[in-house]
Amino acid sequence: MKKTLIIGATTNPDRTAYQAAGMLKAHGHEFIPIGIKDGEVFGQKILMKDQLSESGQGQIDTVTLYVRPDLQKDWYENILSMRPKRVIFNPGTENQDFEEKLSKAGIEPVVACTLVLLTTGQY
Repeated sequence: MKKTLIIGATTNPDRTAYQAAGMLKAHGHEFIPIGIKDGEVFGQKILMKDQLSESGQGQIDTVTLYVRPDLQKDWYENILSMRPKRVIFNPGTENQDFEEKLSKAGIEPVVACTLVLLTTGQY
């Protein structure tokens, strides 16, 4: 199964990032939630950005983004250094600048919805 880093994780069940964590778990994918507030989501402690090294860097298959483009700049270096196979830009997170940087680094940018990909078996 694909180890996924959720950037923008939350304990709020109304948020898509929370729903994605639940669907990833239901589909048997290991996930690591990274957020800005302490908490737990589907049995996983939400880590802060400075705890990223504890998340199994180098073993991430997919990064799924739930942060708006202007906040993504703080993540460019971390994500590029992880060398995931792909980064999913969920609705509202599309970022042409970052997509180009990922492509140049050999990382596939995917503009899609993680929930849809999981539901349709395309994840």
